[in-house]
Amino acid sequence: MSSNATFTTLRDWLARLEGTGRLARTKPGIPLEHTLAAVAKRLDGRKATWFPAPDGHPHDVISGIVSDRAWIAEAMGVSQAEVLGRFQAAIEHPLPWEEVPSREAAVHDVVEREVRLLEALPIPVHNEHDAGSYITAGLVIAANPVTGDQNVSINRLQITGADRMGVLMLPRDLHRFYDAAEGNGDALPVAVAIGVDPLTLLASQAIVPINFDELGVAGGLHGKPLRVVKCVTNDVRVPADAEIVIEGRLLPHTREKEGPFGEFPQYYGPAGDRQVIVVDAITRRTDALFHTIVPAAMEHLLLGAIPREASLLTHLRRSFPSVLDVRLSRGGVCRYHLNVQIEKRWEGEPKNILLGAFAGHPDIKRVVVVDQDVDVHDAEAVEWAVATRFQASRDLVVVERAQGSRLDPSADDGLVDKMGLDATKPLDQDPFRYTVVRVPGEDDPALDEWLAPGA
Repeated sequence: MSSNATFTTLRDWLARLEGTGRLARTKPGIPLEHTLAAVAKRLDGRKATWFPAPDGHPHDVISGIVSDRAWIAEAMGVSQAEVLGRFQAAIEHPLPWEEVPSREAAVHDVVEREVRLLEALPIPVHNEHDAGSYITAGLVIAANPVTGDQNVSINRLQITGADRMGVLMLPRDLHRFYDAAEGNGDALPVAVAIGVDPLTLLASQAIVPINFDELGVAGGLHGKPLRVVKCVTNDVRVPADAEIVIEGRLLPHTREKEGPFGEFPQYYGPAGDRQVIVVDAITRRTDALFHTIVPAAMEHLLLGAIPREASLLTHLRRSFPSVLDVRLSRGGVCRYHLNVQIEKRWEGEPKNILLGAFAGHPDIKRVVVVDQDVDVHDAEAVEWAVATRFQASRDLVVVERAQGSRLDPSADDGLVDKMGLDATKPLDQDPFRYTVVRVPGEDDPALDEWLAPGA
């Protein structure tokens, strides 16, 4: 895999955004409660935002650094059409990280062992009914207490005390590591890395087997091993060029109230009794930048969408070589609604494919399968295919009471009804029946000669 070493730190990427007019800087002193998130959301998908000294804090905040699919492609050094392929290749050919000594790690410029989180870091309150200040762009890194293999994830982290954070853990790898440690009565050492480069941020969301370190996927995306450093209070390895790392322990047999918090479906995830991280130290760059992700904005949605799309494309192509492309739609919060483009070979195949898509990720609740002449990245084109190639009595598949997302407010304790739509053309129809209307020459640039100036 070719090297894409241009943007190896958050600061490299911010310089790129600013140099191309995609970084807005606000006036200093913006309130951390609600106002910062409101400004970031207003610029969502158009510009990243740099907030100097929010509420007079000595550290600046940035947000929206990967809020457009084209930006992610640019960070990878590929076209938008190649993004999923590049991500798949990084998973298939990860590069193990390279450990550097503490003196070579920018994130160890400053070490703070007496921790008061809200004084040390400019942590915003995002949504109207959020339970408090939340870290939303922190890579939570922990090692399997049995094998030593690391896992990386992004979890919502509520500041609940001077040195305490409530954490929401879904039943995935981090939770399994925690269960193994708690079963022995042990705390699980963790680290939270904040302010990493865009490819490491994206790699943290890779859908990979347990004991598969996502930092290796970051190396695969960069085309060279990611530089890591050992934490100062535990053995977790973290990105050496991060802006900030919070080191701590997930306490055994301890639960405290966390939530509610605004989540990606644009509704609130409910409060509950959740696990607790106690903080032992903060390490950081001298002039550290704090990255925050506004919940349900495009930065949040795309970081979840692209790894899921790559995983679903790999999954479907194993059984269905006719699958050409996939897209998780914005209207489906980049999680629940999947569009699949195929080169149809026989009748019934689209129904098998949509059932395969449901099996590919439990969050998927609607799948639309379209022909190769329909752009799955164009929501209007997909809707047109449904309008003109789909009949509910023959082309609709409904699966009742299947496992879905617990953050879907319409779910019944995580159980949802799933819907598949075969919006492909019948193979045995007169081809002229589905010939798309086209005006000859409509795309010819020479037509501009017939237009009045300024038309």
